[in-house]
Amino acid sequence: MRIFKTIFTLLLLALFTISCSSDDGTDGINGVDGQPGATGATGTANVIYSAWLTAPTAVAETVDGTSGMSTTLNVPQLTDDILSKGTVLVYVSFGSGTFSLPYTSTAGGFVNTITAVSTLKKIKLFRFRHDQGGTVNIPTSLTWRYILIPGGVAAATSKMAKVDYSKMSYEEVCAHFNIQQ
Repeated sequence: MRIFKTIFTLLLLALFTISCSSDDGTDGINGVDGQPGATGATGTANVIYSAWLTAPTAVAETVDGTSGMSTTLNVPQLTDDILSKGTVLVYVSFGSGTFSLPYTSTAGGFVNTITAVSTLKKIKLFRFRHDQGGTVNIPTSLTWRYILIPGGVAAATSKMAKVDYSKMSYEEVCAHFNIQQ
């Protein structure tokens, strides 16, 4: 019985292969092409990104028992929905390049990190020294950019793997969302 099914399947496959060819169908006359449409807006639906911003002068602050310097960016589009389901990316740019936060460097002779803490309508930029021996300022000459990616279908119900944008470089994120750098 199994061999009969195999032979029958092969016969059907041969029949379909023989009966279909590239010459089937009718030859029509090409229609006139329409006028080109207007260029669309840059970006991807629902993704929000800022221009390069300067932040207000930093002040000394203690966050979770860690002393550092902080300043805050006002982000009116940062909603509870984005905070709970989406992704917030923050970048810092200065003479040697563009870097994603958290960013760790040796500035002022000490290892320190600049991180971003997102809350409703605000992103706090916080810089702390790893040795807790004092603070390192956040210069107003640094520029900042945020990208807000609203959440979509929950990863457990999606057929596609969730993308971890925090593992992508600034350039890769901009290319992925068609954001002008």
